[in-house]
Amino acid sequence: MTKSSISTDVAIIGAGPTGLFAAFECSMLKMTCVLIDTLEHVGGQCSALYPEKPIYDIPAHPAITAQSLIDSLEKQIEPFSIPRLLSKTVTTLKGEKGNFTLITQKGDEIHAKAIIIAAGAGSFGPNRPPLDNIEQFEKAGNIHYYVRYSDQFIGKDIVIAGGGDSAVDWALALKDRANSISLIHRRDRFRAAPESLCRLEQAINEQKINKLVPYQLHALRGEQGCLNEIDVISLDGEIKSLKADHLLAFFGLTTDLGALKDWGFEINQGRIPVNQTTLQTSQKGIYAIGDIAQYPGKLKLILQGFSEAAMAAHDVYSIVYPDLALHFEHSTTQGIPQ
Repeated sequence: MTKSSISTDVAIIGAGPTGLFAAFECSMLKMTCVLIDTLEHVGGQCSALYPEKPIYDIPAHPAITAQSLIDSLEKQIEPFSIPRLLSKTVTTLKGEKGNFTLITQKGDEIHAKAIIIAAGAGSFGPNRPPLDNIEQFEKAGNIHYYVRYSDQFIGKDIVIAGGGDSAVDWALALKDRANSISLIHRRDRFRAAPESLCRLEQAINEQKINKLVPYQLHALRGEQGCLNEIDVISLDGEIKSLKADHLLAFFGLTTDLGALKDWGFEINQGRIPVNQTTLQTSQKGIYAIGDIAQYPGKLKLILQGFSEAAMAAHDVYSIVYPDLALHFEHSTTQGIPQ
């Protein structure tokens, strides 16, 4: 097992879009940094959960897929050759502002003057339905808790279970590509955007989506780990068998802040309260940005995370360079630091 020992100005925990932009902002201020993430790749939930899904509220992009956004952010920080510690989870924090030491579960040591937490909701995993033999179908690639690449569903029979945006959005996205779509929910009402619900009703009326409510998943059927049927059951005990090559189960994510809960700063309902003007937590030298940060008026938007990254980086500058005054310059004036 290879262990790293890194000395840097800023340790950034989380390599999603907000963490990547924080790395850019720190680098523009001539502060060194390292990106640390529990996933094996950068991009956070954008890359892990919905890379093909379009995002509509990124400035200057009428629409951009989540993975394209991550690719662009990586291109933006490319000139700075920022080191990454991926598949690494920080388990231990020692020290204080100006002299922190972080240790990962694999024994890596990161010495940093300041820490920026851009961990979203923390580490995440799916809520799995309690079905017999589900593991064998997961291993065969027939069960999906999020969609990375949709081409695998072309011409297939798909059962989608869930009542939120993910279930409705993917039913709509796949209705003209799959052989059949069955949408299962235990209630008659779906929790999705009004426009999506209108499109869903239209697709149901056109018989492009088969809606079964109120039904729940009951059993998976197949041979040698290959799924071919799913039984669903109504509240009255009626069972129906649906032809299925794939099950998309959207029952939300379980999240865990892990060791962050023991680092001494305030945590409120899974989020970290921060100073609204600096993004600093209750522990000096540690900042939180993106979805994990909490303050009055906070919006859980990527674009707000970008703004927070810039604000936090400018405040961190006084820790890294305590004897230097920061004279703000626009990027058009200063260019990319060499």
